[in-house]
Amino acid sequence: MKRKALIASISGTILSKKESNLFKTYKPWGIILFKRNIKNFDQTKKLIKSIKYIFNDKNYPILIDEEGGTVCRLTSLLDNKPYSQNFFGKLYKKNKKLGFSIYDNYIYSLSSVLKKLGININTVPVLDILKKNTHKIIISRTYSSNIKIIKTLGKLCIRSYKKNKIGTVIKHIPGHGSASSDSHKTLPIVRKNQKNLNKSDFKCFKGMKSHFAMTAHILFSHIDSKNSVTHSSNLIKKIIRKQIGFRGILISDDISMKALKYDLVENAKRSLSAGCNLTLYCSGKYHESKRLLKELPLIDSFTIKKTSQFYKFLR
Repeated sequence: MKRKALIASISGTILSKKESNLFKTYKPWGIILFKRNIKNFDQTKKLIKSIKYIFNDKNYPILIDEEGGTVCRLTSLLDNKPYSQNFFGKLYKKNKKLGFSIYDNYIYSLSSVLKKLGININTVPVLDILKKNTHKIIISRTYSSNIKIIKTLGKLCIRSYKKNKIGTVIKHIPGHGSASSDSHKTLPIVRKNQKNLNKSDFKCFKGMKSHFAMTAHILFSHIDSKNSVTHSSNLIKKIIRKQIGFRGILISDDISMKALKYDLVENAKRSLSAGCNLTLYCSGKYHESKRLLKELPLIDSFTIKKTSQFYKFLR
C-alpha cells in the first residue's frame, strides 16, 4: 500500500484534471470534503465515485467533518445545524433514556446518508470537556462539562457509526476544553499541570475505541513548553499513546491553521516526526497540495497495518 502520509482536499464540486493527475501520481492516503465541494446529492455522489475511480478502490478513505451545529458541510443536502453535540448532551442530561435513544437514531440516519454518498469516515465525536474558560469555537461542539456524559455519548457515537460501517475520529486529543483561544487563529496555551489535566481533559479520551484520532493544536506548557501537541513527541508518546492508550491512526488537525508556526510543508513534516501517522490539509489549493504530496513520505508500516484493519471493518 504505497500512499503518502497526507489527507488531501480539493477546490471545487468536481475533480479537476490537474487534481486527478496529481492524485494518480502521488496517491494521498485519503481525501476530505468540505461545503465548497458539495452542491447536491447526485453531484456529491458522482464526485466521490470519480475520486475512488482514480485509485480503483471502492473503500478509498473519503472523510467529512459533519459534527452538526456550527460545523456542517452538508447544508445543501440537509439541515443539521440544530443538532450540535451540546444539544444532545443537554437532552441526555434531562432524560438519559430518551436522550440516548434520540441520539442513536440521529446518528444512524446521518450515517445512512454518508454511506449512500460513499463517505466512510466522519471526524466525530468531539470529546473536549466544557470548562468555564472554553473558547466559543468549541463550546457548542462539546457534549458536556460532565466526563461521564462525554464518555457515554462518545462511545454511543462511535458504536452507532460502526453499525453503518462509518469510521470515526475522536478529537481533539488529548483535549481542547481548557484552551481559551481559537487554534485556527493562534496557538492556545494551557498552563494547568498534568495531575489536573489527567482528571479532566485527558480522561475524556481514555478507553475510546475509534479507528482514528485527531490532535489538538494546543501547547500544554507544563508537559512541553515549546511544542503544540501536534509537534510534540513527548505528548504524543507519553500522553496520547501510553497514558490515554490510543492505538489507532493519529491524524494532525489541519496543518494550515495559524496555531502552527512553520510553513505548510514544515508543519506537516514536524507532525509526522513527532508521531502523527497522517497530516490533514483542508484548504484544497492545488499548488500547496502538490508541494505537500511531493515532499511528504509514504505511510509507515504501522499505518499500513491499521489501514488494512479499517478496510476489513468496511467489508
